[in-house]
Amino acid sequence: MRNFNPIIAAAMKPNQAGGSRGLSYLGGSLLAGALLVAGSAAQAGTTSSPAPVTDDSLTWHGITLYGIVDLDLQYENHGAPFSNYFISGGSDIVQKNSNNAVSGVTSNGMSQSRVGLQGKEPLHFLDWSAVFKVETYFNPASGQITDALKSVAQNNGRALNNQSTNIDSSIAGQPFEQAFAGISSPTWGTITFGRQNSTLADLIAKYDPQQTSYAFSLLGLSGTPAGGGDTQDRRLDGSIKYSNSFFNMVHVGAQYKTQGSSAANYAIAGSGEAFSGYEVALGADYAGVSVDGFYTKMKDAVSVNTLSAAQLATLPGLGLSPSTSVSGTISDNASYGAMALYAIPVVPVTAFGGYQHITYMKPSIPLAVGFDDIGGYTLGAVSNTTYNAADKILQVYWAGARYSPTQELTVALAYYGEKQNAFATGALAGCSTVASGSCSGNFHAVSTSVDYHFTKRFDTYAGIMWSNVSHGLANGYINTSMIDPAIGMRFSF
Repeated sequence: MRNFNPIIAAAMKPNQAGGSRGLSYLGGSLLAGALLVAGSAAQAGTTSSPAPVTDDSLTWHGITLYGIVDLDLQYENHGAPFSNYFISGGSDIVQKNSNNAVSGVTSNGMSQSRVGLQGKEPLHFLDWSAVFKVETYFNPASGQITDALKSVAQNNGRALNNQSTNIDSSIAGQPFEQAFAGISSPTWGTITFGRQNSTLADLIAKYDPQQTSYAFSLLGLSGTPAGGGDTQDRRLDGSIKYSNSFFNMVHVGAQYKTQGSSAANYAIAGSGEAFSGYEVALGADYAGVSVDGFYTKMKDAVSVNTLSAAQLATLPGLGLSPSTSVSGTISDNASYGAMALYAIPVVPVTAFGGYQHITYMKPSIPLAVGFDDIGGYTLGAVSNTTYNAADKILQVYWAGARYSPTQELTVALAYYGEKQNAFATGALAGCSTVASGSCSGNFHAVSTSVDYHFTKRFDTYAGIMWSNVSHGLANGYINTSMIDPAIGMRFSF
């Protein structure tokens, strides 16, 4: 790839999870105002200085304005009507409601569109600096703030064949999808506090051959691996995060998620760690090889789905709103694994691979109907017993390569797989059929993409992904495979 300005490169790195909807629009407006002020200040600073500008990033007094706008034209042979709110608009991989052929303009095929501010201020104490970042995510095809949980709530009570695209995510209409501050030192590392990407999400973005693209990567479209089991943990509220690289060889990462305010409503004596979580990672670089191992543990993780018609009918009696209520499955999740890449000498090819083992267990503390989920959404129905009888094991693995014959052109090829164990009990124990979602099952996807940079800030891309589910993972699906070609363009600043 072209040797971009590091601020631009950071903005283009794909991510692929509050307040109410009113707060979302207010937050977006506040950020837009801040961006205009920063831009005006930057322009004023440039006008008053006769010195030539060698840094073409939008930086003024250590504060940088950055962003991405990503639009694509997509076709799905088995899909659902596109959503104005889900992160990419389309399903991208086969889902339960994948039905008829759909096509149209969608958002964020290669990376999440966003606007943000980040800053760095030297503290004049050894080599420490204060740092911060705030980002707002949006869907340029609809002009809406990205809100995957709204896509779910909009389909409450609908039969599968009448649903539009809806998938859970950590991106739930928050005014700022990332908002953190901290201190950083090239010697001692970086420690930050707030809502931020998980340590595991950072690793997956590094080791995914498709760079967590929504249109061409399971790891991008599905936040399950990056969330350590559930996509809502791909980004962690109220978290403390540390990262460092020693001797440009050994790298470490750690993150702890504090309980948060909602936990107080469900506190039980002796369960002070409910709703908390932690992640640790350790790796090294040598002679073109980079390897990282990791372990994560999340307590009371939430996975949401639409409410059935029967569940929807109970909401008025509970004093809950159909427009902000969803169904939730609760679990404790633990995961471990390793990832690697190898920049092959002589030829401009980098090979990638990874493996993750996820265990879903009985939750530390049951949640009640009415629990406040992320983004101001509420659990209108709750299942705390899905994994009471047996743990669920999900194994995720992938491999691929990126080939860059020139600075402007990159071609990527990837394979993604999932294998679920049979955790059904009774008559279905050990099953490997579509009879139950608790039977063993498999997911497979293969994708390829081509990305060409006409300039440092503007690139176009095209690609295709095929995905398929079988056995237990295909339970309840209308169709079990999808072909998903897309072509798009991306502007970064």
